[in-house]
Amino acid sequence: MNQDNSEIVRKLKLPSSETNHDIPEDKWFEYKVKAQPHHTDYSGVVWHGTYLTWLESARVELLSSLGIDFAKLVFLGCDLPIVELSMKYHRSVTLGRSVVVKTRLFKMVGVRIYWDQEIKSENGQELFLTARIGLVGLDRSKGNIIRQLPANLNDALLKLK
Repeated sequence: MNQDNSEIVRKLKLPSSETNHDIPEDKWFEYKVKAQPHHTDYSGVVWHGTYLTWLESARVELLSSLGIDFAKLVFLGCDLPIVELSMKYHRSVTLGRSVVVKTRLFKMVGVRIYWDQEIKSENGQELFLTARIGLVGLDRSKGNIIRQLPANLNDALLKLK
């Protein structure tokens, strides 16, 4: 992509000012997954990297539920790479187990988006993993952090308030 930043800004319809919001803690999105053989090691325990994939899938599905097509966002030149990641493993998910990946927006600071995520049993009684993940808006063509989130993304995230 050889577009200058102003072209990306125009295509993404960026808002006129940055957003700084603290998001209430009670807004969880739930995404169900089942541990398949390709998710596990030889002992039938989910491999640690699989959890990252599940967390990302849940965030992408949450955005989709808000009308944000992540592939289109990337095609237009904006990406949301992880810049901060903290995970705590509480117990292992095993082969064949269905779990729920819970996701909520923790806060937005400018073009940084912070998510809280948990992986729990379907009945909510067992906690397998907790995570805090920070993303930042990035101009894909230049590899630079953008000044403002695309308006449609910003507006969709504000719906989570």
